[in-house]
Amino acid sequence: MLADKDRIFTNIYGLHDRGLKGARKRGAWDGTKGFIDKGRDWIIAEMKASGLRGRGGAGFPTGLKWSFMPKESDGRPHYLVVNADESEPGTCKDRDIMRHDPHLLIEGCLIASFAMGAHACYIYIRGEYIREREALQAAIDECYEAGLIGPNNVHGWDFDCYVSHGAGAYICGEETALLESLEGKKGMPRLKPPFPANMGLYGCPTTVNNVESIAVAPTILRRGAAWFAGFGRENNTGTKLFCISGHVNRPCTVEEEMSIPFRELVERHCGGIRGGWDNLLAIIPGGSSVPVVPAHQCDDLLMDFDALRAVKSGLGTAAVIVMDKSTDIVRAIARISYFYKHESCGQCTPCREGTGWMWRVLERMARGEAEKREIDMLLEVTYQVEGHTICALGDAAAWPVQGLIRHFRPEIEKRIDEYAARPRPTPSEILQAAE
Repeated sequence: MLADKDRIFTNIYGLHDRGLKGARKRGAWDGTKGFIDKGRDWIIAEMKASGLRGRGGAGFPTGLKWSFMPKESDGRPHYLVVNADESEPGTCKDRDIMRHDPHLLIEGCLIASFAMGAHACYIYIRGEYIREREALQAAIDECYEAGLIGPNNVHGWDFDCYVSHGAGAYICGEETALLESLEGKKGMPRLKPPFPANMGLYGCPTTVNNVESIAVAPTILRRGAAWFAGFGRENNTGTKLFCISGHVNRPCTVEEEMSIPFRELVERHCGGIRGGWDNLLAIIPGGSSVPVVPAHQCDDLLMDFDALRAVKSGLGTAAVIVMDKSTDIVRAIARISYFYKHESCGQCTPCREGTGWMWRVLERMARGEAEKREIDMLLEVTYQVEGHTICALGDAAAWPVQGLIRHFRPEIEKRIDEYAARPRPTPSEILQAAE
């Protein structure tokens, strides 16, 4: 269990002052100039040594991503863009950072921008996050007033931070669609290459990072890369915010160390599964886009990138959706399929057509009004969608369906059998009912 002294987000529940004065009491903005004085190479080396992997879902090494930015400017400005478009169902960690600990994020933006030669940062915040935007903007205003950011600030690196409010589109969580939206265009993913590090916002070198990835950077530098790397397993290091929702006794967002066993996570922080451990049906461990993990695989399941990949799922954003045996699992996955159908931007044919097709078939399967041969047909369609689209939304739509068929095919078949066995009215009974 993570000790309180090792927590990075010490105000995640909003129990203390979220303003600059309170943040400084908790250690924010302490020694920031010293990090900048040590230079860009030192910061990137520390981030690499910490083993921090992106907290937005993909898990790409953060220090390595920062190092992709050009060392010297070719005349174009460099930009840092923070992805606060937290739209993955089940995920609610970034909103707590922005609501209650915004100064950690702003300090991280300054440090990351310096490490990448950027003088401007754009924080793209989800359209529905009204109060979070207000809290974040108030914190930015405090920093300008105190001379911590802005031109000629106390840290010696001219830096501006802007908040851009999205319009509520899930697709804008994809980094290139986010850049399109920031530029005032329709949020649709770009083909890669060119990658944002070379051709990003306004055609300039850009790095896009998740809120949590940026917010932990100052504490990593303050306490040292070795401290952060001391948590979790190799290649899965550090602390992590987990959002646990669904059929637990106390849903919560909690900071824990990586590689914590799932059972320990829910029993220590959530009061256990509703109805007891034996009542567990399945979990979705990383937000709605990753495949379900059935209960029998959860006994010794570690919550990290590699352990979840080994059971053909993923850590994603560490948004754990817990489902007990009262859950209609087929209906639940059908509902997730509807979400991806609704949020597809329609640019790629496999995603535009496939998401709607998968949802319609799943709706029939949830009622039992399908044929068993359609199960394999549905699975085949998921493989035609997965990996054949510009962005990962096609994969995100396909994986939950694949997980359902992999682990709960007997449930789908049972419904089809039950529906087929139901007595059907005779033609004369239908005529009588019509009369």
